[in-house]
Amino acid sequence: MRWKGARQSDNVEDRRGMSISRGAKVGGIGGLGLVAIVVISMFMGVDPSTLLQVVGQNTQSPSVSQEQTVNPPAHDEKSDFVRVVLADTEDVWKDIFQKSGKTYEEPKLVLFSGAVDSACGMAGSATGPFYCPGDHKVYLDLTFFEELGSRFGASGDFAQAYVIAHEVGHHVQNQLGIIPKVHELQSRMGQTERNKLNVMLELQADCLAGIWAHQTEKNRQFLEEGDVEEGLNAASSVGDDRIQKQTQGYVVPDGFTHGSSEQRVRWFKRGLEEGNFNSCDTFKAGRL
Repeated sequence: MRWKGARQSDNVEDRRGMSISRGAKVGGIGGLGLVAIVVISMFMGVDPSTLLQVVGQNTQSPSVSQEQTVNPPAHDEKSDFVRVVLADTEDVWKDIFQKSGKTYEEPKLVLFSGAVDSACGMAGSATGPFYCPGDHKVYLDLTFFEELGSRFGASGDFAQAYVIAHEVGHHVQNQLGIIPKVHELQSRMGQTERNKLNVMLELQADCLAGIWAHQTEKNRQFLEEGDVEEGLNAASSVGDDRIQKQTQGYVVPDGFTHGSSEQRVRWFKRGLEEGNFNSCDTFKAGRL
């Protein structure tokens, strides 16, 4: 993947090295409740507010203090890579929104280490990358990329870029009013139906990540040999069926929240090949 020397985004908040006061918890959930959220969300792409809504927790998070304890590097190679990928998403979605008569609000991406406080509550590194609709920010602990390669066998810079583009895809959904609509519908549904809607939301974000790759390739020919395979492998590695099999030894389709490996690959590939938003309607007639 060709990224060095490309434009870098200014919308990155580097909070690495900042400490979080102990005792804080997400939305009033502690103990086993927090562990459950971590287990569900640690494998990428989760929207914590969706999970909090699903488990019915509506309490306010206590105040959390966050103090800088170590000065993080301003522009190390890993953060430079993130800034380039984020800049590419900005260019792609700004252009697409403009062509449809809309204005794209660029999200912030927060780099953190250990734990971070967001408008969706506090999260630890085990939560994995996530997008918070409450503050329009993507949160990422760079150590997740190491786990993506070592635990899930999805190594490579394009696999990592896919993760970022997927989370930005959630921001696009939020900008278009899709996430609020899904949350409103979920509030009137049972668990199985809520899960199905969440799968549609996640698969659409995979498709939007494919659009990012399609359009960025048109803009600056950034793909190298093997990159597409890296992205498809990353999508496959975080399928619910594969994760359930790995963690509990069996598969429960009704418990899917992100989609199967086959579904995630198919929708990412659709966005990659077709490159337009109309191809990413996972909600139409319940298409999965």
